[in-house]
Amino acid sequence: MEAWSDESRFLIRQIDGRVRVRRLPGEQLLPSCTADNTQAGGGDIMLWGTFSWAALGAVVVVEQTMNAANYLNIIADQLHPYMAFVFPTGNGIFQQDNAPCHKAQIVLE
Repeated sequence: MEAWSDESRFLIRQIDGRVRVRRLPGEQLLPSCTADNTQAGGGDIMLWGTFSWAALGAVVVVEQTMNAANYLNIIADQLHPYMAFVFPTGNGIFQQDNAPCHKAQIVLE
Protein backbone atom coordinates (compact mmCIF):
# COMPACT_ATOMS: atom_id res chain seq x y z
CA MET A 1 0.00 0.00 0.00
CA GLU A 2 1.10 3.55 -0.68
CA ALA A 3 0.88 6.89 1.05
CA TRP A 4 1.23 10.28 -0.60
CA SER A 5 1.70 13.85 0.52
CA ASP A 6 1.18 17.20 -1.11
CA GLU A 7 1.46 20.84 -0.26
CA SER A 8 -0.71 23.62 -1.68
CA ARG A 9 -0.86 27.37 -1.34
CA PHE A 10 -4.33 28.89 -1.00
CA LEU A 11 -5.07 32.55 -1.68
CA ILE A 12 -7.45 34.21 0.74
CA ARG A 13 -7.80 37.29 -1.46
CA GLN A 14 -7.97 37.47 -5.22
CA ILE A 15 -4.76 38.28 -7.07
CA ASP A 16 -6.01 41.71 -8.20
CA GLY A 17 -6.59 42.70 -4.56
CA ARG A 18 -10.31 43.20 -5.03
CA VAL A 19 -12.80 41.74 -2.61
CA ARG A 20 -16.29 41.37 -3.97
CA VAL A 21 -19.14 41.79 -1.51
CA ARG A 22 -22.80 41.43 -2.40
CA ARG A 23 -25.00 43.83 -0.42
CA LEU A 24 -28.43 45.39 -0.49
CA PRO A 25 -29.08 49.14 -0.83
CA GLY A 26 -28.26 50.91 2.44
CA GLU A 27 -25.85 48.21 3.67
CA GLN A 28 -22.60 49.67 2.30
CA LEU A 29 -21.27 50.84 5.70
CA LEU A 30 -22.37 47.91 7.85
CA PRO A 31 -19.36 46.05 9.34
CA SER A 32 -20.65 42.77 7.90
CA CYS A 33 -20.49 44.31 4.40
CA THR A 34 -17.00 45.79 4.54
CA ALA A 35 -13.57 44.21 4.33
CA ASP A 36 -10.18 45.20 5.70
CA ASN A 37 -7.36 45.63 3.24
CA THR A 38 -4.10 43.72 3.43
CA GLN A 39 -0.82 45.60 3.09
CA ALA A 40 2.15 44.18 1.19
CA GLY A 41 0.39 41.22 -0.37
CA GLY A 42 -0.46 38.69 2.30
CA GLY A 43 -3.63 36.76 2.33
CA ASP A 44 -2.33 33.27 1.57
CA ILE A 45 -1.64 30.09 3.47
CA MET A 46 0.34 26.96 2.59
CA LEU A 47 -0.81 23.58 3.87
CA TRP A 48 0.85 20.14 3.78
CA GLY A 49 -0.89 16.85 4.33
CA THR A 50 -0.53 13.13 3.80
CA PHE A 51 -3.06 10.51 2.84
CA SER A 52 -3.51 6.89 1.78
CA TRP A 53 -6.40 4.56 1.04
CA ALA A 54 -6.37 3.58 4.71
CA ALA A 55 -6.44 6.97 6.46
CA LEU A 56 -5.90 10.70 6.24
CA GLY A 57 -2.96 12.27 8.04
CA ALA A 58 -2.73 15.62 9.75
CA VAL A 59 -2.90 18.87 7.79
CA VAL A 60 0.05 21.09 8.70
CA VAL A 61 0.38 24.84 8.18
CA VAL A 62 3.72 25.51 6.47
CA GLU A 63 5.05 28.74 7.97
CA GLN A 64 8.10 29.14 5.71
CA THR A 65 8.99 28.59 2.08
CA MET A 66 9.07 24.89 1.37
CA ASN A 67 12.70 23.90 0.85
CA ALA A 68 14.55 20.65 1.46
CA ALA A 69 15.30 21.41 5.13
CA ASN A 70 11.70 22.37 5.93
CA TYR A 71 10.44 19.34 4.01
CA LEU A 72 12.69 17.05 6.06
CA ASN A 73 11.38 18.57 9.31
CA ILE A 74 7.79 17.95 8.24
CA ILE A 75 8.60 14.41 7.12
CA ALA A 76 10.29 13.65 10.46
CA ASP A 77 7.52 15.21 12.56
CA GLN A 78 4.48 14.08 10.58
CA LEU A 79 5.16 11.32 8.06
CA HIS A 80 7.10 8.84 10.20
CA PRO A 81 4.39 8.62 12.92
CA TYR A 82 1.68 8.43 10.23
CA MET A 83 3.40 5.56 8.39
CA ALA A 84 3.96 3.67 11.66
CA PHE A 85 0.27 4.05 12.53
CA VAL A 86 -1.20 3.23 9.11
CA PHE A 87 1.31 0.51 8.18
CA PRO A 88 2.32 -1.08 11.52
CA THR A 89 3.99 -4.05 9.81
CA GLY A 90 6.24 -1.71 7.82
CA ASN A 91 4.79 -2.68 4.43
CA GLY A 92 3.82 0.87 3.41
CA ILE A 93 5.49 2.80 0.61
CA PHE A 94 5.68 6.60 0.61
CA GLN A 95 5.49 8.13 -2.83
CA GLN A 96 6.49 11.78 -3.31
CA ASP A 97 5.71 13.90 -6.37
CA ASN A 98 9.25 14.87 -7.48
CA ALA A 99 9.00 18.51 -6.46
CA PRO A 100 12.54 19.98 -6.34
CA CYS A 101 12.59 20.12 -2.53
CA HIS A 102 11.45 16.47 -2.36
CA LYS A 103 14.33 15.16 -4.46
CA ALA A 104 17.15 17.32 -3.08
CA GLN A 105 20.29 15.40 -2.15
CA ILE A 106 19.79 15.94 1.59
CA VAL A 107 16.31 14.40 1.35
CA LEU A 108 17.40 11.37 -0.67
CA GLU A 109 20.15 10.41 1.81
